[in-house]
Amino acid sequence: MYYTYVLLSVKDGLFYTGTTGDLRARLLQHTKGQVRSTASRRPLRLVYYEACPSPDDAYRRERFLKTGKGKRYLKNRLLSSLSEFRDDSLERH
Repeated sequence: MYYTYVLLSVKDGLFYTGTTGDLRARLLQHTKGQVRSTASRRPLRLVYYEACPSPDDAYRRERFLKTGKGKRYLKNRLLSSLSEFRDDSLERH
């Protein structure tokens, strides 16, 4: 399986969207700061992922989620979850 995933930066409140064949290993790379795009945006929280049978499907979904329509889809889909994540991060700062 291939995964399209969305991380939320607790630091800046923005999404990072990516695709991988090994979700656990990729999340570990993000957590350790080994991904240049997210190293300075840690801590990160996994807020969404989808499994796809082919890499082409996963990359196509990633491209969609990065569009304005895709971001609106995520915000609506994760409405309750995002407010909980943001409330938790505000309490710590």
